Amino acid sequence: MLLYNSAVSGNCYKVRLLAAHLGISLELVELDVVDRSNRPGLIGHLNPALRVPTLVLDDGRPLAESNAIIDYLAEGTEYLPAHRYERAQILGWQFFEQYEIEPNLAVARFFKLFNVTPSEETLNSKHAGGDKALQALERGLTGKTFLVGERYSVADISLYGYTHVAAEGGFDLSPYPSILAWIDRVAAQPGHIKIDG
Repeated sequence: MLLYNSAVSGNCYKVRLLAAHLGISLELVELDVVDRSNRPGLIGHLNPALRVPTLVLDDGRPLAESNAIIDYLAEGTEYLPAHRYERAQILGWQFFEQYEIEPNLAVARFFKLFNVTPSEETLNSKHAGGDKALQALERGLTGKTFLVGERYSVADISLYGYTHVAAEGGFDLSPYPSILAWIDRVAAQPGHIKIDG
């Protein structure tokens, strides 16, 4: 399988992480996260949104959107439960991740990693939104080992992608002991890889 990838992207990392757990070999094609001028020619026919990750299956069919990709790859494995209610819970966490975590934690991190200077109002808004999302995640993890069904799943992979590097966006995780303990548990899973390697 071929993955159009950006090494710093938490969304791309989710796909690489699950693939590592499953022993799936990925051919990586690295795309620039800032200069996107070549994307229409490279992936326009595969992903109309021109975003990474974009996965091309061995039979040539493309898949877009990180959570859709990992749910597809996890089908029939321990990472995606068969139980209908648990699958709905996973989707709930994945929607939360894309609506609350990614737009705040990931964007604030992008500003710092690529020396983008947003307005003070924009940065404050991202930090306020990120803190609100982290508070919700902390509540969701309190008294739990993992997010759904007390076992490691694609829900954890989805939320881990940007949460574990929140400090790179200026977020302090020390007020969130349940998140910190969960980050350690995710990092201890067999086959775990780091975002940068």
